[in-house]
Amino acid sequence: MPNNEKSQISLRLPTATVEAFDRIAQVLDRDRTWVMVKALNQYLADEGAELLRDAHGLDELDRGESVDLDDVLEKARMIVEASESRRRRVG
Repeated sequence: MPNNEKSQISLRLPTATVEAFDRIAQVLDRDRTWVMVKALNQYLADEGAELLRDAHGLDELDRGESVDLDDVLEKARMIVEASESRRRRVG
């Protein structure tokens, strides 16, 4: 269920940015707020989500919740070798 709570904010933007949002809003026959919310949600879904994933990963590393790279590479090597061995037996 979507959260319909709203918060009032105030921010200063370059005039050219506001004008661009106004032009887009006019083309879409929407208000500026709708266009800006859509743009902010897109940022949160893309770059913002990536930043949060990175921060989460760094937090895990800080807590010692990581996997040793050498262990990962050894497991990958074993998987490749097993696959090559099966391929040699079949072919």
